[in-house]
Amino acid sequence: MRSTRRRTWAVLATAAVVAGFLAPVAVNAAGRAPVAAAPLAPEPEPSGAECRTTVEGSRVVAFCHNPYPTTDLVRLHTECARWWDVDADAAAVAVQPGRTVRLEDRCWKEVDSAWVSHSAS
Repeated sequence: MRSTRRRTWAVLATAAVVAGFLAPVAVNAAGRAPVAAAPLAPEPEPSGAECRTTVEGSRVVAFCHNPYPTTDLVRLHTECARWWDVDADAAAVAVQPGRTVRLEDRCWKEVDSAWVSHSAS
């Protein structure tokens, strides 16, 4: 019978200690004012030229059209398939709002990949 009483007192003491630790947290949470929702960040305005790239043999041609009101700088990158063929990064070209530009490049032999990068002006 003594062991049952000891266990009961141990369980009650443990519960009291845990309640003592949790009481300040509950009081602090109850005393806080409701948190207002943070204002949403504004959505970024769409920008950037839309580019279509075609590869025919050793030539690469990209047409970039900018339908947005901000200027976009585009650059054509060409990676050649042969190890001895020089890869190229063209100079940046500004695409004004409502304009289309043509970018061209070539390899001596086959083109491995080509892409257009964008940067803000």
